Amino acid sequence: MQLISLGLNHKTAPVDIRERFSLTTDEVRRGLSHLNEYAEIEEAVVLSTCNRSELYAVVADGVNAREVACQFFSDLTGNSVEIDCYLYAHEGERCIRHLFRVASSLDSLILGEGQILSQVKQAYAIAREVNSTSTVLNLLFHRAIATGKRVRTETKIAYNAVSVSYAAVELAKEIFGKLNTSSVLIFGAGKMAELTAEHLLSHGVKKLYVANRHKEKAQEFAAQYKGEAIDFENALELAEDIDVIVTSTGAPHYVVKAWETRRLMTKRKGRPLVFIDIAVPRDVDPEVEGIAGVKLFNIDALEAVVDDHVEERRKEAVTAEKIVKEEIESIQMKFRYLSCRPVMALLSTRCERIRCREVRRVHAKLPNLSEEEQRAMENMTKMIVRKILRTPMMKLNASAGTQEEALYVDAMQRLFKLDLLGETGTSEERHRRYRYS
Repeated sequence: MQLISLGLNHKTAPVDIRERFSLTTDEVRRGLSHLNEYAEIEEAVVLSTCNRSELYAVVADGVNAREVACQFFSDLTGNSVEIDCYLYAHEGERCIRHLFRVASSLDSLILGEGQILSQVKQAYAIAREVNSTSTVLNLLFHRAIATGKRVRTETKIAYNAVSVSYAAVELAKEIFGKLNTSSVLIFGAGKMAELTAEHLLSHGVKKLYVANRHKEKAQEFAAQYKGEAIDFENALELAEDIDVIVTSTGAPHYVVKAWETRRLMTKRKGRPLVFIDIAVPRDVDPEVEGIAGVKLFNIDALEAVVDDHVEERRKEAVTAEKIVKEEIESIQMKFRYLSCRPVMALLSTRCERIRCREVRRVHAKLPNLSEEEQRAMENMTKMIVRKILRTPMMKLNASAGTQEEALYVDAMQRLFKLDLLGETGTSEERHRRYRYS
């Protein structure tokens, strides 16, 4: 087995590249449902957020793991653009470390932000829905989520942590000072938009407008945050008196176009307008930045927003890294024994079948045994099997990950005639047996 993570994020790729590889939950679900078409990939999970698109996979031995992962990643995103210079790949322990750091928000655009852990949970849940995970990734993601929770519980890395939406509001404050005289229009009504609205209201924004493609949702959102819902299609035409426009939709195309913005700016007669685009893919056409009187900030610009508590969280990150290291060492001990588990499981199953068969024969010959006597026989035979298997199981367990592993596995198969699928099986048969074991 080869464990690999491959992808790109805010550190390696600008937003115009990241948006080409951004995936919706439906796209991830559809892509993973075709995993059985890739014989070399045994398990996979896809994590796609506004700041990263990553594939975590278990790849069969004897093949180029990066090449296999790259092919699936390209097919998944439907993008053939040359991205080698933006991609990173982590194998083995480095893959485990990367995922644990991601789940712990140590690899986030904003250190300590709270959304990434729920996004990791969602990515894993989708993979489980379509049965694209098995023993290895189930163990890995369960431990990654537990590590993320432990970091947030045992450190103060999330204390006063900012989110992308908070940073967007801080950026608006840097430009306008106090927001109590400013009016803001939010495109979108999702989680990010909700967080942005909360931060805006906490800073006393004068007026809040909401535009969403689904009018009922916009009205519900506006009512919740004491704002006003406006028509999505004509939102820019109604933005003549608005100071800041925050965009956070899931649209695959530009919501704000350059020609509409030019027309709006002529009506504003030189009054400045600020766009803060926190969507990936981007909602605002980059050409808007060249229009006189307009300032455009995308999600990459938020990294430059100064946070008063960042130094405190960096100190907490040192403790978080120690927790990650402890969790890596722990899970590696578990992974060490995975290669021997199928043999051990088959040996236990065979012995249990033999035990059950012989007990049934005794019951047939001794039909008058009391319930207490039957329980005693069950317990006795189970203990006999357990004690007989104890030494070979311990030897097999101890050989895992060593040069003697293959010798012991082969010996077990031969001595006990275990029906392990070998090189004669097709890749599909090996795939099924791997998932079962």
